[in-house]
Amino acid sequence: MNKRIHAFSDDALGTMDAVAIADAIATKKISAAEAANAAIQRAEKINGTLGAIAFEAFDIARDRAGKTFSGLLSGVPTFIKDNELVKGIPTQFGTGSFRAKPAKKNSPYVEQFLSTGLNSLGKTTMPEFGLLCSTENPKWGITRNPWHTDHTPGGSSSGSAAMVASGVVSIAVANDGAGSTRIPASCCGLVGLKPSRNRLVNVEGTEIMPINIVHEGVLTRSVRDTAAYYAAAERYYRNTSIPEIGHVQHAGTKRLRVVFFDNIAEGKTGRQDEDTTRTLTATAKLLELQGHHVEQRPFPIDIDELRDDFLNYYGMMAFALKNFGGLFLESKPDAKQLEPFTLGLSAQFRRHIFQLPRNLRRLREAGAFAESFFGDYDIIMTPVLAHTVPEIGYFSPELSYAEVSKRAVSFASFTGMQNVTGSPAISLPMGMSDGGLPIGMQFSSAYGQDRLLLELAYELEAAQPWRFLYNA
Repeated sequence: MNKRIHAFSDDALGTMDAVAIADAIATKKISAAEAANAAIQRAEKINGTLGAIAFEAFDIARDRAGKTFSGLLSGVPTFIKDNELVKGIPTQFGTGSFRAKPAKKNSPYVEQFLSTGLNSLGKTTMPEFGLLCSTENPKWGITRNPWHTDHTPGGSSSGSAAMVASGVVSIAVANDGAGSTRIPASCCGLVGLKPSRNRLVNVEGTEIMPINIVHEGVLTRSVRDTAAYYAAAERYYRNTSIPEIGHVQHAGTKRLRVVFFDNIAEGKTGRQDEDTTRTLTATAKLLELQGHHVEQRPFPIDIDELRDDFLNYYGMMAFALKNFGGLFLESKPDAKQLEPFTLGLSAQFRRHIFQLPRNLRRLREAGAFAESFFGDYDIIMTPVLAHTVPEIGYFSPELSYAEVSKRAVSFASFTGMQNVTGSPAISLPMGMSDGGLPIGMQFSSAYGQDRLLLELAYELEAAQPWRFLYNA
């Protein structure tokens, strides 16, 4: 039975991406109100199956659509992930451990996001506090992959990915603390750029972290939508300490030095399955055909050691939320209502709290080593994920913390390093599994070289156009 579901139809939005929708509104081929109403109707049609909306703001969106917009993406419908403050809407952070009240103001990043002219229809689902790579707690809701509804859309930007991939909207907020933009991009056949650290306005409070691993961003279906968003966002705020991206509108001409790595040894974290390895090899060959210099090397670091260091540092966030959540949230979470993964991650950190200085030292050393590769190469290529998209239940909250943790780090093995280094990395849909689910490849570049990744993305999109649900 075909478990695919999408909302593309012959309405005001059609199959247009965000840039095309903005142009249609600007040239009065459609109105912002027509765009908003079409997206709302699409959401109402399929969200009962996908479970991707945390809070609706349809009336607010309709009202805003009747007013004057400004910005490069004026009037384009969107959604915002439910760990961002949006005035008048609760921020539940994907958890049922406390009850949120409507926010009194927008978060700084939401201000930047909306400055581009986007019109938000509400907030999208996520796992508890964004700590896991799937949203599948039956108590608070399960979010499904529109490519096959028995499978996860990834996470933690689960709902945003499902809304974009299914055609409800063309762009939505994502953010990334260990791959939460790139993982769902890979699972749902989308473009997901984790930008250089401090490229966009940061999440409030992250400046006190020993290593700020949290990066804001978006998910889109086309490279030009991602490029247009960053160009528009830079008009609101630009970090002058790193190179400007500008409005990237075409592929670059420079031939690049690209490195990718051998599959990891049997039994080790991050070993790739056959579908993923096939896609990695095919992408390397495509890059060679495009004239790039491509080199394969043994995997250069001890990924199991990196896993342990990152997991303990990641656990620090769970520990802080469990024990001091009242300082960051409206009220302290009720520990009895927290998911086993959150509790297990917190408990693990508590057991190993005195190892944190060593974890931080080794993470910084590994990050410096990874960045040193950009002395010899322009691009590092890896899979986004070690194996193809799992079914709902693979990360079930009914499983033990030890089992879910083992599965998560084996699945999302290649995304955390760029959160440590702060260098940019992009997920592009470069293949399909035998089961008909997307497979993303990750391309990373030196800190500040986000433009280079977008130029390469344009080239790969043209050389091998990706498949969408409406034409799969």
